[in-house]
Amino acid sequence: MTPEWNKVKNTDVVRAMKEYDRLGPDNFFATHGFAPTTTYDLVRDDHHYPPKAILGTAYEFATGNRLASGDFEGGKTGAVKVLGDLGFTVEHR
Repeated sequence: MTPEWNKVKNTDVVRAMKEYDRLGPDNFFATHGFAPTTTYDLVRDDHHYPPKAILGTAYEFATGNRLASGDFEGGKTGAVKVLGDLGFTVEHR
């Protein structure tokens, strides 16, 4: 399955970041099935988020379909690009 990234909106990403803040990292990863980031950080208002986990959760919010970590790339051509195209800042660690 190829994710339909055009269905993910800025508001879905913000909702996923709020979910991350509410649950905390460990519960967020356990709930949504992702792991901590190793290469990039999604940065907003001096908070750092795992880009792939946030985008995967935003996709689930937008479409109702859950993605596994292996269903899409997290790097420059994957989550980092999609989030950048939506206007978010992603920085190399």
